[in-house]
Amino acid sequence: MLSRCDVIKGAAVALLTLSIQGAWAQETKMNLFKIVTVKDEIIIGLSAEELQALGGSDASAVAHALAQKGDLTVWQYNVHRGQNGELQQAPTAKVGLLANASLRVEPYSTPYQIVPHP
Repeated sequence: MLSRCDVIKGAAVALLTLSIQGAWAQETKMNLFKIVTVKDEIIIGLSAEELQALGGSDASAVAHALAQKGDLTVWQYNVHRGQNGELQQAPTAKVGLLANASLRVEPYSTPYQIVPHP
């Protein structure tokens, strides 16, 4: 049977672990977007810094930048298994988006952990 001291120690370790994971997630926060084209759709990931460089923090900023520039180079994201076996949304390839092929940009949410791109 566990003593009260063991339970308190375990709770303290769990809280510390959660707070460290929460801080890591905030530092590496990625924003996912679904790009819908005439042929298909892909998921891309942008960091807060990349979004600010595009002039905003939401899907409309991505759409506006794509329309203005004509093309963007971004990381495509797909679901993969991580080293621990859990599913995660991870960068798979750097791709180019063309404005004339993109119909819509919308925010994308996932239940999986999002891995930041390099």
